[in-house]
Amino acid sequence: MREVASKRQLWLEFMRVALVTVPLVLLLGFTAARLVPTGGENAWYQALVKPAETPPNWVFPVAWTTLYILMGLAIAVIVNARGARARGLAIGLFAAQLAVNLAWSPIFFGAHLVFWSLVTIGVMFVLALAATIVFARIRATAALLMLPYLAWIGFAGLLTYKIDRLNPNAEALVAPGSSAQIGL
Repeated sequence: MREVASKRQLWLEFMRVALVTVPLVLLLGFTAARLVPTGGENAWYQALVKPAETPPNWVFPVAWTTLYILMGLAIAVIVNARGARARGLAIGLFAAQLAVNLAWSPIFFGAHLVFWSLVTIGVMFVLALAATIVFARIRATAALLMLPYLAWIGFAGLLTYKIDRLNPNAEALVAPGSSAQIGL
């Protein structure tokens, strides 16, 4: 005889998974951002000419905290969808886009490679979009939780593109010998 879990049991199982995925995504995101000085803490970034639509520095940690929480909840929904077709693919795409996401801050803020950080955002967007599409086939809620992230990546891509255009020699803004800012 097959037993069906109650709504309460399903909710509790989701919460158990989310209690792992949300802090894990937050920890990974914040760790990547702490590898190099970012935002107002980064003299190179402060020296860049930025587009008019660049938000104040305080917006970025608020936005990323919110996005990482939503991403953690989205992957929790998918992990909790046991037996769903394409669940493995969805988890793999999520992991791939998160890995690319975590590489962005060191590429942009640490290595000062604006063009390559723009390429990284493009790859991140494609992988996140693919994950969101597969999420939608499994659980619509998970896909909806990813939409603010996709919007933010699009906005970040636009800002990065404009920074690249406004600062054609961005790598040269740093004095020789001080360009390696990645701390371990």
